[in-house]
Amino acid sequence: MSRIAVVHLDESCLGNGREGENPGGYGGLIEARTRSGIQRRDYYGHSAGTTNNRMALIGATAALQLLGAKGARMRVLMVSDSQYLVKGTRLWAPSWEKRGWKKSGGPIENLGLWQELVVAARRHDVQWTWLHGHAGHPKNEYVDSLAVTAAKEQKSSGGAVESNFLEWLSAKQAKKKFLGYNPDAESEALERRLAAGEEFPLAG
Repeated sequence: MSRIAVVHLDESCLGNGREGENPGGYGGLIEARTRSGIQRRDYYGHSAGTTNNRMALIGATAALQLLGAKGARMRVLMVSDSQYLVKGTRLWAPSWEKRGWKKSGGPIENLGLWQELVVAARRHDVQWTWLHGHAGHPKNEYVDSLAVTAAKEQKSSGGAVESNFLEWLSAKQAKKKFLGYNPDAESEALERRLAAGEEFPLAG
């Protein structure tokens, strides 16, 4: 059986939609089971001038490339609060590709990034699901903080690095937030659903 990974993603663009160069960032939390338990890694990156949508595509591609760096094919669940990303990967991109990367009504926004993401996703068995953002989900809040910090400080991790999620969660729980939340239990439940071949919903 293929190894399983769950990736929580988020993106940020400071001043998204304003004229001029707006700095942005992306962040992700990668969870994969090892013999010693669930291993967590963070990754994040930045751009001096970008949009939320571009950061969502670049961040997702980066995660899939990291997971495939050693040639392993994995079963991956990508969890994002970007409807642009999730609907795009599940509904729009397959249709665009069948038509030679064309769509009715004009050019495809961020075409090159979509094509890179499709290539990266083919290295794995990937499902995409949408999670309502900024609604109190700890892992979504954590990757949002990674993306915002990457955008503000214009910094990148340079690959997957040791995660600070458990320390971040402990600090939040000390302030009476996310009490009772068990990150391992949630990860294990998602793993079981993936292993069983369950289809995840397009929207939450």
